[in-house]
Amino acid sequence: MDSTSPRASDGALSSEEIPESHTSWKRFALFAAPAGVAVGALLVGMANGALAASFSVSSQQFKISADEMSGEGFAQFGWIDATVRDEAVPVAVAGIREAEIHNLCQSVLTTEFPFVGDISLMLTAGDAGTPVEASDLVIDMEQMDGNAEFETMEIGRDASTLDEGPDGFGSGQGHNDLFGMQSETIHVEDLEQTAWGASAGIFRLNNLSLGVGLGDDECF
Repeated sequence: MDSTSPRASDGALSSEEIPESHTSWKRFALFAAPAGVAVGALLVGMANGALAASFSVSSQQFKISADEMSGEGFAQFGWIDATVRDEAVPVAVAGIREAEIHNLCQSVLTTEFPFVGDISLMLTAGDAGTPVEASDLVIDMEQMDGNAEFETMEIGRDASTLDEGPDGFGSGQGHNDLFGMQSETIHVEDLEQTAWGASAGIFRLNNLSLGVGLGDDECF
């Protein structure tokens, strides 16, 4: 991330002391890879099974927002997702072993649907006093905003050696020689993300509400 605020040694930071984070994850993912590694080579590697990819992403992004997210065991690295048409999608993969999310919103907007126009799908959960709970949560994102705080952070570690996040390649670890970062904990307030994919070992959505409607109705 280009704006982080590790916890001070003499205590937690106040909400006023936590700087706002704004990162272009597309640029991060592209520059995280060594110059000699081409996107085409990564896609060929995935096709041949040399590199792991959990699933092909759709050509639609979705938005995620939350009042607050807290997690134990955070890892992040740059990567390349692919669509079913083998189109390259640069992302920053963020993995959290155990996470709690307060007032979660997730939305997908389909624009100019034939004969109908815009269609919005929105999911909300964790907004009635009991947060959303997730284990082995992995988000392939392009952009994130929020006020972030980390404990015991390591920046610039080889992505293949990350050991704080979820287990397994493609979740808590990346490819060797790629840039990685990790921390024992992560806390983000006023979270806003634009993502291409997400997965979790367990995803417990308390007070779940899901709706589809006409028009542009997104989380942010």
